[in-house]
Amino acid sequence: MALKTVQKLIKLLKHKDRQFTNLVEEMHPSDLAELVEKLNDEQKKELFEILDDDEAALIIPEMEDVDQVSLFQVLDKERASSILKEMSSDEAVDLLSDLPSAEAQELLTRMEDPEEIEGLLKFPEDTAGGLMTTEYLSLPENMPVEEAIQRLREVASEVEIIYYIYVINEENRLIGVISLRELISADDGTLLKDIMKTNVISVDVGMDQEEVARLVARYDLLAVPVIDEKESLRGIITVDDILDVMEEEATEDIYRLAGTSEVRGVELINASVLNVSRKRLPWLIVSLMGGFFSGSVIGVFEETLQAVVILAIFIPVIMDMGGNVGSQSSTVFVRGLATGEIEADEVWRYFFREVRIGLTMGIVCGLIIGVSAFFWQQLPYLGVIVAVTMFSTVTLAAIIGTLIPLLFWKMGADPAISAGPFVTTIKDVTGLLIYFYIATIFIDQLL
Repeated sequence: MALKTVQKLIKLLKHKDRQFTNLVEEMHPSDLAELVEKLNDEQKKELFEILDDDEAALIIPEMEDVDQVSLFQVLDKERASSILKEMSSDEAVDLLSDLPSAEAQELLTRMEDPEEIEGLLKFPEDTAGGLMTTEYLSLPENMPVEEAIQRLREVASEVEIIYYIYVINEENRLIGVISLRELISADDGTLLKDIMKTNVISVDVGMDQEEVARLVARYDLLAVPVIDEKESLRGIITVDDILDVMEEEATEDIYRLAGTSEVRGVELINASVLNVSRKRLPWLIVSLMGGFFSGSVIGVFEETLQAVVILAIFIPVIMDMGGNVGSQSSTVFVRGLATGEIEADEVWRYFFREVRIGLTMGIVCGLIIGVSAFFWQQLPYLGVIVAVTMFSTVTLAAIIGTLIPLLFWKMGADPAISAGPFVTTIKDVTGLLIYFYIATIFIDQLL
């Protein structure tokens, strides 16, 4: 929304102009959510006094989590609970999970039938059970098509998605699924069990949200049913929630690849300097210690460096090339694991493929820098030293950039954590050791 538009709306709201109400009624919920972010607490209360519960329930899911929490702490508890009641169950659960436990419990006690939401709150938020909504359409297998269509008309405004109709037996076990197209195309009198597809793609309530996202993406689903250990239908997860999961997981991996983590519970631009520093410093300290190790390597070979000062010229390019190759290898490998493109039984095959890639890049880069060093300084053995070092460093960087995240993954840790500081530190130390060891061997030819 344009800044001028926001300023105009705030001005109309401030003066309680009737035109504001008319404009709000015509606005999309996402635009109103953007407007709410620009309002102070008093203006937020005034805006939500204009909106009814249904309208408010459409706006809140469009807001950032931190803004939702801020809003619900401004509204009086009676109004907040009535809005919460109109929200879909999964969105209400997400909001309550972000609120302080005392406030969340107070809102639940004010709701008429909180059992459904309380049941969903028991599931960890990063599992299928924590993501699912209970607003779905399930029908018995022996129901005729015409009755199913009539039932669909009755509940269409109450369910999260109408494109899939889930078929259950008498024990509430999920036994089939019918698309909306298949339902309206079937002849009257046809039983649902005769047109349903029985190979239903479903997920267990305890499945990790990242695995759920991969499955939905793989099969191009608009929604996926959630079942328990008895195969009873417990809820569905819709594609809009999956998109949120993908964004969350991608953000988490990007932060970890960079050697930091996000500050939760507050907008990034408003996060305090101390909080952001606290998240970044641990990994920077790891890199700092790695720098000390690298410096100690140079100290060990101080005599070699003093004897042939020209060696110092090539330290930055060798370390930078190793860093680039290590980052490429680790980033591609971590992303492959995250997206499922690299399966569990393929990791070692991928590792040895990356070794071959490292060898190829090492040969090319080694030849380029070796020939350049020779013509630049007119020292044949200097060309040999930097060529062999570059070949070894690039090859080793590709190996380290894949091997370290792979080992973290094998140990059950997040491989993205290792990709930044640990790979960089190990690569720098080994690169310098190779460079000065080879230089020491050929030092007599350089003098």
